[in-house]
Amino acid sequence: MSDLLERLRGRGWRMTSQRRVVAQVLDGEHVHLTADEVHALAARRLPEISRATVYNTLGELVSIGEVIEVSTEGRAKRYDPNAHHPHQHLVCSNCGTIRDVHPTGDPLSALPPEERFGFTLSTAEVTYRGLCPSCG
Repeated sequence: MSDLLERLRGRGWRMTSQRRVVAQVLDGEHVHLTADEVHALAARRLPEISRATVYNTLGELVSIGEVIEVSTEGRAKRYDPNAHHPHQHLVCSNCGTIRDVHPTGDPLSALPPEERFGFTLSTAEVTYRGLCPSCG
């Protein structure tokens, strides 16, 4: 479960009504919304919120490391509030649905030393693809 609102309060992020509503829309488990989806949901709560404010807020949240920008092939970027919880993504190849998954094991140790070419590994990004129940 995302704890985005708590993290933002803890770091003293200036919580205007617009920023708060964007954070509220993003906060939750398995939330991977596009900027347009964030805007539509935020506008239900705060009708005067502008698309530019949503885009600017999302950009700031990404730049401070509180939200992860998730890109999938040929689709709009999505925003993941689970920036501080290690996880991978499961993506439907048909509809683009994204789910957080927590496989066991360390993906860094899965790469054999001979395939590292002298690199010192710091992170690994693994994306699982397939068809969701609705598309399968």
